[in-house]
Amino acid sequence: MEAKAQARFVRVTPQKARRVVDLIRGKQASEAVAVLKFAPQAASEPVRKVVESAIANARVKADRASVAFEEQELVVREAFVDEGPTLKRFRPRAQGRANRILKRTSHITVVLAPRENTKGSAR
Repeated sequence: MEAKAQARFVRVTPQKARRVVDLIRGKQASEAVAVLKFAPQAASEPVRKVVESAIANARVKADRASVAFEEQELVVREAFVDEGPTLKRFRPRAQGRANRILKRTSHITVVLAPRENTKGSAR
């Protein structure tokens, strides 16, 4: 049973968030949380929150379906960052000029799924 979580309009640039998301793609969910907790990048906090939210969503889905929930079985199947709207601001410059400052936002999505057994397949 797969679970999905999404954080939208996060005030971190998509490029920086993608660097962090690349660290956890394909990892076990609890291991991904541990990696993100100690990652030095500022974008690791919102990504960690999304992963924890996806774990909680999986727990709720398992309870509704009356299925045993095993967090150790969850794997980050998909994790991606899309670009959100950009806030445009102006900064004063020398000689009466103004420069545009772009404050970028991101939409972070994480999909967790149970680990697939690959034993006995395609030999």
